Amino acid sequence: MVNSNKKALGIIFPNSYDAWVPELVNVRLMASIPFASRYRMIDFVLSSMANSGIDNISVIVKNNYHSLMDHLGSGREWDLVRKNGGLNIFPPFMESDSRAYVGRAGALANSLDFLRSQKEKYVVMSDSHIAVNFDFAKMIDAHIASGADITVAYNEQELPANYLYHEANDRDYYYTLGINNGRVEKILINAKDKGVQNFCMNMYVIERELLIDLINVASLRGNEYFERDVLIPQLGKLNVQAYKYDGYLARITGMKSYFDENMKLLDDYNIDALFEGAPIYTKVRDDNPTRYIDGAKVKNTMAADGCVIEGEVENCVLFRGAKVAKGAVVKNCVLMQDTVVESGAVMDYVITDKNVVISAGKELKGNDSFPVYIPKFHKV
Repeated sequence: MVNSNKKALGIIFPNSYDAWVPELVNVRLMASIPFASRYRMIDFVLSSMANSGIDNISVIVKNNYHSLMDHLGSGREWDLVRKNGGLNIFPPFMESDSRAYVGRAGALANSLDFLRSQKEKYVVMSDSHIAVNFDFAKMIDAHIASGADITVAYNEQELPANYLYHEANDRDYYYTLGINNGRVEKILINAKDKGVQNFCMNMYVIERELLIDLINVASLRGNEYFERDVLIPQLGKLNVQAYKYDGYLARITGMKSYFDENMKLLDDYNIDALFEGAPIYTKVRDDNPTRYIDGAKVKNTMAADGCVIEGEVENCVLFRGAKVAKGAVVKNCVLMQDTVVESGAVMDYVITDKNVVISAGKELKGNDSFPVYIPKFHKV
């Protein structure tokens, strides 16, 4: 790990964008969704903060957070076991005057006493729906050098297709930025513009005292959303600077994008781009290495530790402990932890959640535009 960055504390919102993947968050939250064979979505932003020297990180949860607590534990894998600071998980009613909240401004309103008690000058905030190897230290330096009140990260890309055709509601706002000479002059909510956009990554750097003032006012007004209710009304008064990110990222916007983003990592260029530089940490399971039994046929597959492969596997992402029996054929699939595919089963374009069993001789086929999803603990 790098040296501690005493200038900043980190805040992660793990429930943001749960509404985009209702199938996967039925028993978990966005931050706990398995990704890239052995990781969870939160591993990327949490590792990025830890690698940037941020050793005081709070995760403000809302619901379905049992699996996240189990995954994070004490924060040992991220070197966040500390007497002061370290990793803290805040439940929705952590203060006596806490209230149910919807957006990030509401979540922060429940955390005002905590924010007031901290010593760091800056706060780094992020959601967890993006898998990215991000250097927050550079963003903090850019924020200080520009003299900004708030700095927001963005990347240039076209909006996902399901964003363009999705009906807007108050559960899943996304944002695009209007930028002039580095300054954010406009924030659009759920825009439908085609072509390359300045797509907000929901990563922010802000002075702690300013954040307290803004959230205190928002709380008094009953406001819930950080961008809509706090930032947009203040764009003319605050110096909000844009920080462009040019590296690789995987943004989860639905089941189709979840499948596609996992499949993209079968390309060496993409996986190298995501994992280059600082390491990404995750919970240690202490499995044996993957075993390829005589007669197995494996092509273009990412398999985590603990897998046992006896059958035919092609163009697949296999998570820890997945088992493919002799005579089974698995192609274009994402098999989460401890999935069992019995002898003679045939699968194509399928996503299985954890602890799924595909019985012998069964045939499951989706297609590239609509992969079949099997929920956790189900037997087919």
